Amino acid sequence: MKQEVSIMEDGRIQDHMAPTEVFRLKIKNECIRVALAETLCTFIMMVFGLGTVAQVVTGNGVFGEYFSINVGFGLSVAMGVHVGGKVSGAHMNAAVSFTMCVFGRLRWKMFPLYVFAQFLGSFLAAGTIFLLYYDAIHHYCGGNFTVSGPKATAGIFATYPAPYISIYTGFFDQVLGTAMLLLCLMALADQRNQPVMSGGEPVGVGLLVLLIGVSLGSNSGYAINPTRDLGPRVFTLMAGWGMEVFRAGNGWWWVPLVAPFIGGVTGALIYEAFVELHHPDLKRTKTQSAEDPECVPLEKCKNGSTEMSV
Repeated sequence: MKQEVSIMEDGRIQDHMAPTEVFRLKIKNECIRVALAETLCTFIMMVFGLGTVAQVVTGNGVFGEYFSINVGFGLSVAMGVHVGGKVSGAHMNAAVSFTMCVFGRLRWKMFPLYVFAQFLGSFLAAGTIFLLYYDAIHHYCGGNFTVSGPKATAGIFATYPAPYISIYTGFFDQVLGTAMLLLCLMALADQRNQPVMSGGEPVGVGLLVLLIGVSLGSNSGYAINPTRDLGPRVFTLMAGWGMEVFRAGNGWWWVPLVAPFIGGVTGALIYEAFVELHHPDLKRTKTQSAEDPECVPLEKCKNGSTEMSV
């Protein structure tokens, strides 16, 4: 008995215990771990994002306005990156996953897994917000679930173009928005340029989404994300809005599904062509620094003056 007490006091009790149920549930398979993390971080992003839209729409401006949606989605993306960033990379966007595959930063065999996880997370988030705000939505529209009109509520879940936007302008809108997203994401991740500090990735990405929302969002709600838009759209089809969710806006639904893929690759290509391809070779830079006294490492610069040995 004394020996058992001694073991517990020394903090060595785990070495003498059989594996607990928690350890037995631990998943080591990479694909499963990635799928779970990507589903959860997408769910987190969409619950907070769609919840913000639901408050603004059903509250008639009392619980926020358009800027609230931008802030809500920016912060929701930041929280999503916190949740799954170190496991799946927290893409939360099929256009991001596709672009990473094109540039060899993600294996193509993982692409369907990412897309499925993102779709599932978005679909479940739409269902969660629908249940949470069902009474508010019902009160707001009188139980008449419509896609367009003064009391339309389908826009809480998926994106729809403004009445004055043509399909062509909307397509360009989605290409440009996603291009800016991937261009800046590439810059934030470029370790040889000006990357965000370690641990600051969620804030950087969240601010980027906020910036896109306040500058490029009014035309069609800046979906810039195929799975973010399609998952909730399918949910609204099943939840009572009907096939109109696919007919509205002259058949708008395919634009946020297709255009972001083109925009994502375009933005990443632009960053690589203008910046990343032209970084000096590391070996050459080190050799030049050693031979050229004008090339002084930053850590040797103190108080604005350069210390050099003569």
